Amino acid sequence: MNVVVAGGHGKIAMLLHPMLVERGDSVRALIRNPEHSDDVRAAGAEPVYCDLEAESDVASAVGAADAVVFAAGAGPGSGAERKRTMDRDGAVKLIAAAEANDVPRYLIISSMGAGSPPAGAGDVFGEYLRAKAEADRAVAASGLDFTIVRPGGLTDDPPNGSVALGDSVERGRIPRADVAAVLVACLASDNSIGKTFEVVSGDTPVGDAVASL
Repeated sequence: MNVVVAGGHGKIAMLLHPMLVERGDSVRALIRNPEHSDDVRAAGAEPVYCDLEAESDVASAVGAADAVVFAAGAGPGSGAERKRTMDRDGAVKLIAAAEANDVPRYLIISSMGAGSPPAGAGDVFGEYLRAKAEADRAVAASGLDFTIVRPGGLTDDPPNGSVALGDSVERGRIPRADVAAVLVACLASDNSIGKTFEVVSGDTPVGDAVASL
């Protein structure tokens, strides 16, 4: 499978690349800082320069692919405006690129809480959840073979290899490496197409959890 990962130097993406390569996929990583190219290559992916915020059309950067993964985000410390221009608008631009290039599969890393974000203007985290919710709705309405993954609080802990996964799960945390493993399992499982789910650390092996969707 030929997979394009937006946010290709992010923490989850850098864990995802070698997992995809290990199963035989080719990976292209969209990055906005050329200085990250060597890191991405070391993780097994081909770096492609693409600033999702600055460029209105990212189809040429995405190119031909079997699947795209939106793993980009404004990140901690960013303001409400960047939550909209990256977490929402970046995801929408990737939808347009997938449609233009006939890429059938679209996976997005969303967030627990995006299913019922707080209403109205408010704190930055509220803006983040609203941006994620709008991105999720756009993905679900796109007609692409989508999967929306809504992890709980992200950690850099070693992977557990086991998760709790479902339409709604008890709030919790999850290592980024386990989120990456869930994405890989979703790419390998057609039953994850058209699904939106929350995921935190739990007792069910990742492959079994995804197979149960």
